[in-house]
Amino acid sequence: MKKLIALAFAVFLPAVAMAAPVRIKDLANFDGVRGNDLVGYGLVVGLDGTGDSFRNAPFAEDMLSGLLERLGVNVTNEALRSKNVAAVIVTADLPPFARAGSRMDVNVATIGDAKSLLGGTLVMTPLKAADGNIYAVAQGSIISGGVAASGQAARVVEGVPTAGTIPVGARVEREVDFDFSQIQDVRIALRNADFTTAVLIEDAINRDFNSRIARTDDSGTVSVDFQGLGDINPARVLARIENLTVEPHNKAKVVIDHRSGTIVMGNDVRISRVAVSQGNLMLKVAESPAVSQPNPFSAGESVMVPRTTVEVHNEPGIGFVEVAGETSLSEVVAGLNALGVRPREMIDILKSVHGAGALHAELIVQ
Repeated sequence: MKKLIALAFAVFLPAVAMAAPVRIKDLANFDGVRGNDLVGYGLVVGLDGTGDSFRNAPFAEDMLSGLLERLGVNVTNEALRSKNVAAVIVTADLPPFARAGSRMDVNVATIGDAKSLLGGTLVMTPLKAADGNIYAVAQGSIISGGVAASGQAARVVEGVPTAGTIPVGARVEREVDFDFSQIQDVRIALRNADFTTAVLIEDAINRDFNSRIARTDDSGTVSVDFQGLGDINPARVLARIENLTVEPHNKAKVVIDHRSGTIVMGNDVRISRVAVSQGNLMLKVAESPAVSQPNPFSAGESVMVPRTTVEVHNEPGIGFVEVAGETSLSEVVAGLNALGVRPREMIDILKSVHGAGALHAELIVQ
């Protein structure tokens, strides 16, 4: 049995792949090159009777009244009963270095009891940033991501019809005050903090510029000083830096998703010497009672006769499998696949191996 298992591991061992070079722009962000979140409160019109009910969403009625007043329509002391209007929250991401007049996408979502935004049009809505200033204005036809249909006794909903998007639906009106050409240094922030990767980025920059302009501050930050390069455009320096390649080093991780039975592992995961045994015992108890009826015209009574069926199934599992030390997890999983172990059983095995202290990686269970 051990020879057969060893053969299965030998046949299904995948080749250990080296880390591929990755551009710095795909590993990190540059300080100052970032977007800004915008939010606004607006009104969607043109809905086919799927808007807010003003009784449950009085803020929609107030906003509609204010809109009509600004357009010169006097609705004072008027009771509005429109079902084609919905109050919404509008969100957007202002791109870095966005200039006045450029366009961007916006997301729209209801905040009242509207049933659907399908076919609606967003009325001009100002979008504000965290400082309270208006940076963009949104308006346009909404593309809803779902469909809703209803009748008198049933309702069917596909997707989320109460949320949608407006492609290039906002125009930038105010620019973020940031002069990138005057900066003297910049920080490179790694998306996955790692000392080894940070040092590799530092060495790659210093080697390419033949000068020690980069310095590793911590596991997630590399500082670059432009002063040692003389009179040079910072944008050209960053364009040169972001295309340099390094081989990133990441912490060994195993991510397990119980709901879908998905297992994702890194190439650096290792397992120490350990023995694994796995099997399934299924116990099934079924009740199928029978009723005994008396003969006709007799004085007897109906009696319930119990009937129980018990079944025990011992599904085939694996006996004790000994894994040699310094084995990669990909090799172990390949061997378990060769033995017919199912994904959910493999998840239980990996959790047990981690509990035994033999799995040298961070185990993340979702």
